[in-house]
Amino acid sequence: MIKKIEHFVDGALMPGASGREATVFNPATGTESARVSLADANEVNTAVAAAKTAFSAWSETTPLNRARILFKFKELVEANQGKLAEMITAEHGKVLNDAAGEITRGLEVVEFACGIPHLLKGEHSVNVGRGVDSWSEMQPLGVVSGITPFNFPVMVPMWMFPIAIACGNTFILKPSEKDPSPAIFIAELLKQAGLPDGVFNVVHGDKEAVDALLSHNSVEAVSFVGSTPIAQYIYARASENGKRVQALGGAKNHMLIMPDADMNQAVDALIGAAYGSAGERCMAISVVVCVGDEAADTLLKKLKPRVENLKVKPGTDIEAEMGPLVSKQHLDKVKGYIDLGIEEGATLIVDGRNFIHEGPEAGYFLGGCLFDQVTESMRIYKEEIFGPVLCIVRVENFNDGCRLINNHEYGTGTTIFTRDEDSARQFAHSIQVGMVGVNVPIPVPMAFHSFGGWKRSLFGPLHVHGPDGVRFNTRMKTMTARWPAGIRQGSDFAMPTMK
Repeated sequence: MIKKIEHFVDGALMPGASGREATVFNPATGTESARVSLADANEVNTAVAAAKTAFSAWSETTPLNRARILFKFKELVEANQGKLAEMITAEHGKVLNDAAGEITRGLEVVEFACGIPHLLKGEHSVNVGRGVDSWSEMQPLGVVSGITPFNFPVMVPMWMFPIAIACGNTFILKPSEKDPSPAIFIAELLKQAGLPDGVFNVVHGDKEAVDALLSHNSVEAVSFVGSTPIAQYIYARASENGKRVQALGGAKNHMLIMPDADMNQAVDALIGAAYGSAGERCMAISVVVCVGDEAADTLLKKLKPRVENLKVKPGTDIEAEMGPLVSKQHLDKVKGYIDLGIEEGATLIVDGRNFIHEGPEAGYFLGGCLFDQVTESMRIYKEEIFGPVLCIVRVENFNDGCRLINNHEYGTGTTIFTRDEDSARQFAHSIQVGMVGVNVPIPVPMAFHSFGGWKRSLFGPLHVHGPDGVRFNTRMKTMTARWPAGIRQGSDFAMPTMK
């Protein structure tokens, strides 16, 4: 019996009515595990109506009581972390400890959102004029929506909805149809935590559901994480319809390795940053920029055997370092990029296409791939591959490396490995990228900072979670008041006369 994954609207599961479904696969086995309903515009309308109805009471709930529900939700997620991680692994394929780490990073945003009574405090000014005071309030928007990718089915939604609902909004999540089960489990845990019906809703779907959210008059804001072409589309369409939008797009994250870097440390960092989660991370390091041939040759000597010996297994295997890719279509796409890199003249040092999984599973496995002699004119350098493919680019000096990074259309994350403080300081100051690491492989900020790239990696002025998350999910209102004088003078028992 194939499992049916339904929508979650107004506090209960809602069977799909469109007649359309998508197949959910187990990436490790390549077999069908479930079918998920795909919403049409009418089903989206139902979810929006429920969220709009719930907004009135939820927005008037005190921030402290909203925070207490999130505290309870955090407890429930922690108690069910193992079960949630298994759901992620079963539908995405990443190894279990990576799935658990994803949940932890999501919970950090929940913890940040629990401080919402403080975060929503406005400002107050006394005597902006004679007897005139002024103050500000941060008020919720209404119904907001999150459209999230397959690579982080728990963490990315948690970047969005905890802050949104803590601020007093109601929320509609449209998760990836590739791994939809965690979203439903999250909805059930929120209900157990005491969240009122209609405040958090899940609508599964494809472009039809997305377009319905982007055009709905009652949806006030849209948050998105995914590829740049889709991010640009969502930003344009939603903005045209008068909505507030933050749309995070693609990445091509560079690691600049200076000649003085600790190469053992750099290799250890690269293995996890490039090949963790099979490279299916928006913050994965996919390009190494080596300053000088000597540095590149030393790095390659140490890196090549590590890539060749990656333990590629089903995510449930405790020995696994890397699991399968998410789908057959995505596997074919990544293999196509490897073929293209060879055609373009790059040197394939490690060919992951030769990987043969030894177990009974017939999933979407690919070994780690390593290219050398990649140039900035090649498509494997320019485009986001989103797989376990690492490219090495050689440059003559620090300035050439920085120029390369700054000229790329994407600007999500980057890092430098060096012992030289001057180089690191100059890199951090001048590089045109949103998130920068120094001897740190994946510079993802903590939840009390905000996450977002520059250039064509972000559409919209505000980053996700952290202080920008609060700004995105609220409207500022400023009041100015003067009160008439004389009330405090008390009673007057004298015969009133003309004065």
